[in-house]
Amino acid sequence: MAHLNISELDPERAVVVATGNAHKVVEIEAILAPAMPGARFVALGELGDFPDPVEDGETFFENALIKARAAQKETGLVMAVADDSGLCVDALGGEPGIYSARWAGEHGNDAANNERLMREMANVPDAERTARFHSSVVLVRGEEVLRGDGDCEGRVGREPRGEHGFGYDPLFLPDDTPGRTMAELTLEEKNLISHRFHALENLAAKL
Repeated sequence: MAHLNISELDPERAVVVATGNAHKVVEIEAILAPAMPGARFVALGELGDFPDPVEDGETFFENALIKARAAQKETGLVMAVADDSGLCVDALGGEPGIYSARWAGEHGNDAANNERLMREMANVPDAERTARFHSSVVLVRGEEVLRGDGDCEGRVGREPRGEHGFGYDPLFLPDDTPGRTMAELTLEEKNLISHRFHALENLAAKL
């Protein structure tokens, strides 16, 4: 990822996105930019190598706020955006929830997380396999905090399918795309129904 000099950014117009994922910046900018004329969105990873904050919140919103405040503090910029998301399975009492990325013990081990999900859901009948991806997006402007929340409803499949996406995408069957897992959708198709898309639209409406 290209590196930018923070001193070259307009501190009143720059919005740092707490991610190293360039695609996420494009997705966030596409929805928020029309409501924030003149804003320039940049990834935190473009501004330097900063330590990850400890995400010890008890909700998606709290963890997103922790990341946004950390990006704000590390860069000295006025505005920062962050999101936190995960899979909430009804039959598992909402798990894995905020622990989605590290549910099987190792952060970011998608294969292990999916294996645990299949194991825990093995005896759950089809009618009770409902779940949703949830996203909370936070924009901080100085001391002001704005939030957006969104869901993508669906159910947990019995076997992984698809080559796209990441995380639990191969096991998640969105209601909006019957018969196809999230990992079988193109990036464009996924973006139109994703929980982050809905959360960003919810946030944009408050700007």
